[in-house]
Amino acid sequence: MIVVAGEALIDLVPQGQGALAGLQPALGGGPYNTALALGRLGSATAFCSRTSYDAFGEALLDGLRRAGVDVSAVQRGAEPTTLAVATLDAEGSAAYSFYVQGTADRLFTVPSGLPAGTRAVSFGTCSLVLEPGASAYEELMRAAAGQGLFTALDPNIRAGLIPDADAYRARFKSWLPSMTLLKLSEEDARWLGGTPDEWLAAGPSAVVITRGGDGLTVFTRDGAEHSVPGVKVDVVDTIGAGDTVNAALLHGLSRQDALSPSALGALGADGWARLLRFAARAAAITCSRAGAEPPFAEELGDL
Repeated sequence: MIVVAGEALIDLVPQGQGALAGLQPALGGGPYNTALALGRLGSATAFCSRTSYDAFGEALLDGLRRAGVDVSAVQRGAEPTTLAVATLDAEGSAAYSFYVQGTADRLFTVPSGLPAGTRAVSFGTCSLVLEPGASAYEELMRAAAGQGLFTALDPNIRAGLIPDADAYRARFKSWLPSMTLLKLSEEDARWLGGTPDEWLAAGPSAVVITRGGDGLTVFTRDGAEHSVPGVKVDVVDTIGAGDTVNAALLHGLSRQDALSPSALGALGADGWARLLRFAARAAAITCSRAGAEPPFAEELGDL
């Protein structure tokens, strides 16, 4: 079982030119998209979050259920659902404005335990910024690492939500000893101001950096570096592409029984190349469709 912990929200995505061009609600949130993608790929997946009882909250849970994701660990509340308004540039890259005051996902509390059979827990995005929930997710992260579970982190920086950049950067560094796998984009790496070697020395067994259409690179604890090119595709937008990479990496590692630091170290050049190519194919399919619509297993084939 792979558990994805973090926010679920509604993306309002423009359907034409202009900021208010037919805004269309879409199910979203980085952790939500990761859980959805894992379910579609066929991994046993559970979502750990807090959602509203409103219509948006019900739609979010229905989307996960249709993908086969276990939602029994989702907390519920009467507060409204977080909204994110997307703005797309000419290349389909998205920027977001968030409406988060008093929303349900901010009030997440530490669960008494994780679902039975949990082997890995994935964290990231807004849920590690917005208090008081951020501290609860951080406590869950440290507890999972303390239990010897595989832990993954995608910081997925949303700078507009971070009131003190230096404090967040320090907090990010404090998470690294609890991480097995760190995945982040080139843009996030620049904003955080570190290097793969620095991050690896602090804790993770591997660091994967995404480079948009140029592909992915992994840096490993033994000093190795492996890269694959991106898959060329007509991009509709990039919403959910990074989240799809998260899911593809975790799914592929699970399929290879490699959800442990020692197994990551044993993958080697061929193993990493297969895994990164699989993730690149998955992300390309998501980019070819509007919104966060990750692929199903039958669209990707084997690793």
